[in-house]
Amino acid sequence: MFKKVLIANRGEIAVRVMRSLREMGIATVAVYSEADRKALHVRMADEAYCVGPAPSAESYLRAEVILDVARKSGAEAIHPGYGFLSENADFARACEAAGITFIGPKPYAIEAMGEKTRARQLMEKAGVPLVPGTKDAVEDAAEALAIAEKMGFPVLVKASAGGGGKGMRRVDDPAEFVQSFEGARREALSAFGNGDVYVEKYVLNPRHVEIQVLADGHGNVVHLFERDCSVQRRHQKIIEETPCPVLKEETRQRMGQVACDAARAVDYIGAGTVEFLLDANGDFYFLEMNTRLQVEHPITEMITGLDLVRWQVHIAAGHPLDFEQSQVTRRGAAVECRIYAEDPENNFMPSPGPLHVLKTPSGPGVREDGGVYEGGEVTVHYDPMIAKLITWGEDRQHAIERMRRALSEYVVGGIATNIAFHREVLDHPDFVRGEYTTDFVPRWLKEREKPVPRYQLDAELVAVLSAHRRDEALSQGAGVQGGAGAAKSGPGSRWKELGRMRALGR
Repeated sequence: MFKKVLIANRGEIAVRVMRSLREMGIATVAVYSEADRKALHVRMADEAYCVGPAPSAESYLRAEVILDVARKSGAEAIHPGYGFLSENADFARACEAAGITFIGPKPYAIEAMGEKTRARQLMEKAGVPLVPGTKDAVEDAAEALAIAEKMGFPVLVKASAGGGGKGMRRVDDPAEFVQSFEGARREALSAFGNGDVYVEKYVLNPRHVEIQVLADGHGNVVHLFERDCSVQRRHQKIIEETPCPVLKEETRQRMGQVACDAARAVDYIGAGTVEFLLDANGDFYFLEMNTRLQVEHPITEMITGLDLVRWQVHIAAGHPLDFEQSQVTRRGAAVECRIYAEDPENNFMPSPGPLHVLKTPSGPGVREDGGVYEGGEVTVHYDPMIAKLITWGEDRQHAIERMRRALSEYVVGGIATNIAFHREVLDHPDFVRGEYTTDFVPRWLKEREKPVPRYQLDAELVAVLSAHRRDEALSQGAGVQGGAGAAKSGPGSRWKELGRMRALGR
């Protein structure tokens, strides 16, 4: 087993990886930009090294500098987390050349699944069901339009490289196709350095369902059930849950087997996720494979009891899986909400700034994977995620009830967040019934008469809490958004009053 591992990332995922490494008795090495000098992952690591200025291209994406830090620190392996260099085949190859283990799949698998048109070709050979579309990138807009008209509108124009909704356009009208096609190419080139796009049929009102897989270097592949990631805004996941509330057991087993087949088709090693679209008839289609740890991996850990990071490390060290598919069991249900520093009242724009107050939830069945601390700061330079909030319950209703309770305990002062937005989603009848698709959030926001409330402590309360010990203030009253038991005067009563206002979206 490794004695020292470098985490080539920042924020909550760097902290999350360090926690498993520490449990395993493995020393940790952090890298940080000048903007992250006081970040939580830097404080938690055994060693930390600055790798450049704030811009990612000058720090977290500088593969040669990160490798140099690994050599200097004596790290035997590098865990890339997600984002940044996690799906960079050249970086994985450079690690191999330097004699440093890349905790992830081999470069071939990253390249094969990272280029979507190539991935579609490989999956077709493996018998994996695909959304109808072009097998290769299309360069000419007129040719692409002819293909789209033959498929029938609506269609999607999609970047061959990258992800996260960048370089993607839904087109409903042939008259808008050329403009959307060229726009997708420009965005893809800007985001990924690759302007190739392809065209596929748009599946109306699908659910986004993904399967977690684990594969070792000894030929063993297992799946760890599904996650429903259909609650999205701008093609970005917001809330994830497992199990999928509408998936039939027969379809679940079939999807799991197909995901394992997809992994075997590229000799996959490590933790990966095969994503599918599930239509109203229960048919599913391959979307893409993410060759890394997913943001939403904790809900899989909650229902299976498996530590995916620990298994990534074991597999990278050459150890086989010590269990078979028949031994993987699922217990209960889990939900994850992504807590962002963003302002729902201002079109969800990022809301960077100092965290004057931070009270995170806890209690039975609650897990908070955070990357910040009270007195720290959410910077303008990176993704505005504050944390991931995860709850487990004996069934779906129980998990949702716990999430509502946990959100009511979550207090962030100094910046706007999307906490109140999550509360509204969890209370929406469509979500409660489990009857939602990927268009649920945009449709709801369009129909919604009042603006989405921000969740932000006002200046008066921040001043009160900054002047008193947080525990002393909380002892006089419960959390924001309708907690009970507040005192009739003083900080506690002000706290309770604000809670009622936030719960009502005022």
